[in-house]
Amino acid sequence: MSERVKYQILNTIASYRDDILDFTKALVAIRTENPPGTSYQTCIETIASKLREIELDYTILEVPNATEQITEASNHDRGLYPRYCLLSFHGEGERTLYFHGHYDVVPASSEAQFLPYVKDGNLFGRGASDMKSGLAAMIYAVKAIKECGIDLDGRIGLTIIPDEETGGVLGSLYLVEVGLLGKDGIGMLTPEPTSGVIWNANRGAISLRVTVKGKPAHVGLHYQGVNAFERMLVVANALLELKAEVESRRTDFKIEPEAARRSILLIGGRCEGGTNFNLVPSECSFTVDRRINPEEDLETEKGRLLTLFDKLRRDGIDLDVEIFQEGESAGFSEEDPVAQALAESVQTITGESPSFEMCPGLLEIRFYAQQGIPAFAYGPGLLSVSHGPNEFVKIEDIYTCTAIYALTAIRLLTS
Repeated sequence: MSERVKYQILNTIASYRDDILDFTKALVAIRTENPPGTSYQTCIETIASKLREIELDYTILEVPNATEQITEASNHDRGLYPRYCLLSFHGEGERTLYFHGHYDVVPASSEAQFLPYVKDGNLFGRGASDMKSGLAAMIYAVKAIKECGIDLDGRIGLTIIPDEETGGVLGSLYLVEVGLLGKDGIGMLTPEPTSGVIWNANRGAISLRVTVKGKPAHVGLHYQGVNAFERMLVVANALLELKAEVESRRTDFKIEPEAARRSILLIGGRCEGGTNFNLVPSECSFTVDRRINPEEDLETEKGRLLTLFDKLRRDGIDLDVEIFQEGESAGFSEEDPVAQALAESVQTITGESPSFEMCPGLLEIRFYAQQGIPAFAYGPGLLSVSHGPNEFVKIEDIYTCTAIYALTAIRLLTS
């Protein structure tokens, strides 16, 4: 990339600073809480209006039957909450670099979180970090490339989706099912709140609820009942034995601190049961959250859990298992051309060489990984404040990431 092109892009983005901040504030002010999925149409229309202003064509897809689908992750009737995906492209040719972002946010602790405000160089509000600032950055990166008249050998694709916070079933997974996610992709960048590092891997997940059944009886006639809580303890103890073996495994991907390298089995994130202190509980339930390192196989680990439950059933414990979330792990080399282009752009703009780390949770890079498309996360937000009551983003980081996305696309899509 020539110095002329670099400074042309940087100067153009500098002229957008007020617009980028105003657009980010406008997005943060839209209450796209998920669950249940409020104000999605307002948000997608706001984004579409910005694309029209930039003179970018786009397609809005309403996810069919979304109003009839309910997922455990959301635990909410979606009947009043349709889902929308937006696709837009700039450039010509089959080689496509995707900028992929979600517009839903986790529920806020108060309505005030949707009244964005600026203080000490930071923008506060729900979604400021995760990831409405990132959406603004990737859209304005495309605007800068377009207005600078840079010829691309391929396309930049904007993929803007809902429901990332609840597993992506009615967002990215829908696009996978209809063959529209990552078509002709050479790579993907998503502006997750990575706190200045590049995430080149994510853990997979199997999340399930175990319901142990007993027989109710009054405490004075307890011998006539079957205590579901006591039987649940047997199930939990079997899982604790598996947990010890699971946590002995370590990923080779970088993640801090050292204890974070362990594979994960969390028991009892939610636990419910019984109806009163003087009744033998007839039913108890608890959740199991298995987080899988990239070196592990989702189906194998799911099979180990289901085999354990089958053995407990054979031992006389009446139990049901409901899987409510599954997601693959993913991991990509730091030497991948997309990773290197992103790292070089970070170095160019910040003057520092970024580190590569594994995200401790699920990422939507997994949907691209399943299609063999290298995918990475890098965004202006801070993981430490995302989803919190005082979520914020450093305003300067929004501008920085806008430039990084633009330079990365130019590196990958020009000679």
